[in-house]
Amino acid sequence: MDTDTPPLPDSPVIEIRDLHKAYGPLEVIKGVSLMARRGQVVSLIGSSGSGKSTLLRCCNLLENSQSGDILFDGESVRWRDRGGERVPADRAQVTRFRTNLSMVFQQFNLWAHMSILQNVMEAPVTVLRQPAAEVETRARALLAKVGIGDKADAWPAQLSGGQQQRAAIARALCMQPTALLFDEPTSALDPELQQEVVRVIKDLAAEHRTMILVTHDMRLAADVSDHVVFLHQGVIEEQGPPAQVFGAPRSERLRQFLSATMVA
Repeated sequence: MDTDTPPLPDSPVIEIRDLHKAYGPLEVIKGVSLMARRGQVVSLIGSSGSGKSTLLRCCNLLENSQSGDILFDGESVRWRDRGGERVPADRAQVTRFRTNLSMVFQQFNLWAHMSILQNVMEAPVTVLRQPAAEVETRARALLAKVGIGDKADAWPAQLSGGQQQRAAIARALCMQPTALLFDEPTSALDPELQQEVVRVIKDLAAEHRTMILVTHDMRLAADVSDHVVFLHQGVIEEQGPPAQVFGAPRSERLRQFLSATMVA
């Protein structure tokens, strides 16, 4: 990739080509291809065990796939063989990709021994080596953006689940990533607390941030997505714009899934 040539405005930020992922004899991802273009929100939906979270973790190289290509801004992950296992060949490339693909997990993953402000500041200061004063200014602004500016000096245990997840989103944003990856960001929360996080995700979508969102919340997927991918047993059963996927599903399996998950 020519790093001096800026990516085109509508070019894919994340692209997956014919990805396969197995755990021993169990094949979880069976030749999936998808992309998220710049400014696009792509939602992955499907039953538990369909491969959604595994696919997202492969995007961020938290899981190693057996075959297929993963590209970020047109640059392909380089692989090597290690005892019969395919692993990334360039650790510097992995670090660079991950710093540009911030991930928000289901379980928040905040450091309990750090304040909320310290949690948000930690990666830009220690990984990116950015000046602490500059990062603190950005971190406080992001905490205010997600509605918990008054919790900067609190400990994670003092916050509700919804507040902790919003702190995790602020932490991801503080890395100034090219794209955001969300892995079931609301599923660990009570319904009332879910709405706090949903509002933040909707605001980010309205800013045309590039995002891949794994979710069981069909209303959220319908509201924020430009493209929806329905995974079933490790393959893409159906995909398209939300109006088509939710309003006129073609496959019987998707119709069954939506009838069981959509709330009137």
